Amino acid sequence: MICAKTKQWGNSIGIIIPKDVVREMNIKPDEEICIEVTAKKGNVLKELFGALPSKKSAEEVLKQARENESRYF
Repeated sequence: MICAKTKQWGNSIGIIIPKDVVREMNIKPDEEICIEVTAKKGNVLKELFGALPSKKSAEEVLKQARENESRYF
C-alpha cells in the first residue's frame, strides 16, 4: 500500500505514483491500472496493528491508571 496526497488536475483530482512503485510494478505511461481508494481517517495504527485484547473493563483500566498516576507525575 502506498499513501499519496491528492492534487487538483483540471476539474478532477489526481495522485502521483512514487517512482519506486512505478519501477516495482513495471507501470508504463498510458497503461490502465486498478487502484483501491480509501480515505485516511480513523485510527490508522489500530487498523495496521489491531488492538490488544483486554479482560479488564474500561472503567477498571481507568481506575488503575489513576491509582498509578503519581508514579509518573
